Amino acid sequence: MAEAILKHKGKPTFSAYSAGSHRSGAVRPEALRQIQLAHLPTEGLRSKSWGEFAKPGAPELHFVFTVCDNAAKEVCPIWPGQPMTAHWGIADPAAATGTPEEIEGAFREAFVTLDRRISLFLALPLSTLDKLALKKEIDRIGHQ
Repeated sequence: MAEAILKHKGKPTFSAYSAGSHRSGAVRPEALRQIQLAHLPTEGLRSKSWGEFAKPGAPELHFVFTVCDNAAKEVCPIWPGQPMTAHWGIADPAAATGTPEEIEGAFREAFVTLDRRISLFLALPLSTLDKLALKKEIDRIGHQ
């Protein structure tokens, strides 16, 4: 969901990629539904492992945001180029249980949180902030 939001809101300044520590093999239909409800394109979205972005020849990353609370407990790869990293903890909607409506609600809540945080990130005056100030602002956004 974050990939779709940032690809749309961040163009042409940003390219966006989403990946997980354990590739599921398919994008969850509940995630696709939230993306479609926001009228964002879904073409090209696929399940990816984060290892894909730690290999030689991978796209250059400037910012890496871990978002699922489970990822905070995992050891992340060493990213080529040493991009700025931050953890924006969000409950993993794929781990939600309950009725279909409750599961969809978990995906909606995650989408809304990601959309808000990405919008705040994009509002930062990136060209005028030094690296330390930028890191503090990005970390602050993750706590909102």
